[in-house]
Amino acid sequence: MLKDKKIGVIRGGKSAEREISLKTGKAILDALNRQGYTTVDIDPANDLHKSLYQEDIDIAFIALHGRFGEDGTIQGLLELEGIPYTGSGVLSSALAMDKVMSKRIFNNLNIDTPKFAVLKADKIEGKFEEIEKNLIDNLGLPIVVKPALEGSSLGLSIVKNKDELIGAIKEALKYDQELLVEEFIPGKEITIGLLGNKSPQVLPIIEIRPKEGVYDFKSKYTKGMTDFIIPAELPDEVYKKAESLALKAYQALKCRGMGRVDLRINSAEEAYVLEVNTIPGMTETSLLPQAAEVVGIDFDQLVVKILEYSLENKN
Repeated sequence: MLKDKKIGVIRGGKSAEREISLKTGKAILDALNRQGYTTVDIDPANDLHKSLYQEDIDIAFIALHGRFGEDGTIQGLLELEGIPYTGSGVLSSALAMDKVMSKRIFNNLNIDTPKFAVLKADKIEGKFEEIEKNLIDNLGLPIVVKPALEGSSLGLSIVKNKDELIGAIKEALKYDQELLVEEFIPGKEITIGLLGNKSPQVLPIIEIRPKEGVYDFKSKYTKGMTDFIIPAELPDEVYKKAESLALKAYQALKCRGMGRVDLRINSAEEAYVLEVNTIPGMTETSLLPQAAEVVGIDFDQLVVKILEYSLENKN
């Protein structure tokens, strides 16, 4: 029984998404406490290994976003300690966090994803003109520039003309030494949540409509700046194709427990996978809980479901 277990909610951490992680973890702690579970609040920005030893937890609920939490590092430590944990394993977490590697896997498995190029910091200096020409010749305009290993759209820019490219590259380099540059797919932005391990449940598709510009960090976390349509307003055939692609991407990276796949739909109603999030936001207004609510899974139930999946993984 889960109520006999001591559950450590790991939140905060050292990534650029620390503040979002603290909110996610707080919502999870509150949900578990409301239901009578035994919980302990753990912040890995401090001595995580010491905290795990002192608290002697039975299960870890990982509520971290970004590096050192969503990238397989925490998962590896918990594996060594023999502590079951929520969400995807070491390899899946690392692959999903690395947007370049995940896109290479998508291409290999014929999962439609935007064309892309990779830039490395040590290969950029003094070659901006050459890089600019190659990117525009191969990907066209507009293009998307973002760090390879960040989430929450940190460092992301939509480059509409070549004069914006150098600034976008410099902004993304603040967050990572490797950048992903991909063609921009005009059209609708959607996201699809999934729950479960071997036969995951595909949740209703959410269409994301920013009121200004693109769905960047500000649009994501500023109340009222984005409209969310659930279920997304798509023709049945396109809806089913998007669901199939999301499931294929989730399984391609061997994800488990929970996840959220971001896609874009172009004017020809073709779907393209952008990335997979293995630890999506989990406040009561986050996208995964919103989609779960539509199919009758309230926030408290969702948190417990995710915990149950972690025990399936251990077994």
